[in-house]
Amino acid sequence: MIDPNDLVRRIRLGEDSTLELKRVLLAGSRVTDPSRREFADELASMANGPGGTLVIGADDRSHEVLGVPLDHLDSVEAWVREICNDSLTPPLDAIIRKIALPNVAGELVPVLVVDVARSLFVHKSPGGYFRRIGSSKREMSPELLARLFQERSQSRVIRFDESVVPGTSVEDLDHELARRFIRQESEVTADVLGKLRIVAGDDNGVTRITVAGVLMCTPEPEHWLPHAQIQAVSYAGERRDVNYQSDARDFSGPLDVQVVEAMHFARRNISVMASKATARIDRPQFSERAIFEALVNAVAHRDYSMAGARIRFHLFWNRIELYVPGDLANTLTPDSMHLRQYSRNELVVSLLARCPAKDAGDIGRSHLMDRRGDGVPIILGDSFELSGREPEYTVIDDSELRLVIWASDGDEK
Repeated sequence: MIDPNDLVRRIRLGEDSTLELKRVLLAGSRVTDPSRREFADELASMANGPGGTLVIGADDRSHEVLGVPLDHLDSVEAWVREICNDSLTPPLDAIIRKIALPNVAGELVPVLVVDVARSLFVHKSPGGYFRRIGSSKREMSPELLARLFQERSQSRVIRFDESVVPGTSVEDLDHELARRFIRQESEVTADVLGKLRIVAGDDNGVTRITVAGVLMCTPEPEHWLPHAQIQAVSYAGERRDVNYQSDARDFSGPLDVQVVEAMHFARRNISVMASKATARIDRPQFSERAIFEALVNAVAHRDYSMAGARIRFHLFWNRIELYVPGDLANTLTPDSMHLRQYSRNELVVSLLARCPAKDAGDIGRSHLMDRRGDGVPIILGDSFELSGREPEYTVIDDSELRLVIWASDGDEK
């Protein structure tokens, strides 16, 4: 909640490490000053630092509240949102508020307040990579940029799925979703959630939800992690062509819900084929157990620090292609996956291991995740038994893992 009196006092003191003031000039409904590039650089510099507030409608030199013309307030807000979405890589999720502040004459005038939280990611703006130092932005040196990427990436001591998500609070948790991971006799308290690492304190000691907590215990994880989804497409044929799409869905929500809904999607779109043996034997096009294990592994082990990248689940007549964001963790290779275990997201894996698998159908598991590491062997064994072809794991550009599962041709093996 913004305290207008406190904000006015801050504006009168002038800009600092967490406050930026911008007057706005318009030509009709078009913003002519500040420029899109300049404003994008300011947003990125705050997100790459500890966060901060930009006030549109206040002068940085006179420290006066000038306001934004009321009839153009919506268009200026749309301009800000476009910059957040289109001018920053990855896009920035800022909070934009319309409030009224007194000008020098004591009249209330509208301004836009843009709150930028410390980001989980490193944002690039049109001018490069910036970080705020004092009341100004500075382009980061290669050494500082490398350290920042390290701090906010998989290589830090705290795993990414245990990192706190800026802008979240305990109130954003769904208690029914969280209760699945808590003993029946225990209350859903911040202390209990903290022991499970579903919540944790940020740099300022404020309790936030962790990445794993958002993914498993909020009804709409995509609000904070828009890329945490499964994109499913079924093609009527063997090639990827929008003209041959027969079904398409994007699955969001808690990770276990995404897996279950993706399994339902697969069942709707795969076929049962007749064997050419003397006695007719129906053979499924794909192994449901293999599909299930592949989907669970995808949501469990994908790299959630890669903003903008979604899991892609594509069904063709002769194969399934599953694309999972992130290179293989640690020293794993496609050839060693069935022999070794390594979890990029230990906390996500531990929570999935507590989720019942009953809604996923008859897939031979009581819970979604099995910590024994049977997933890849099941994918390889069941698929080969059905189709006679080994599934293929490939790493693409050190940033994505592709799995290809071949369909049965109906012949008895």
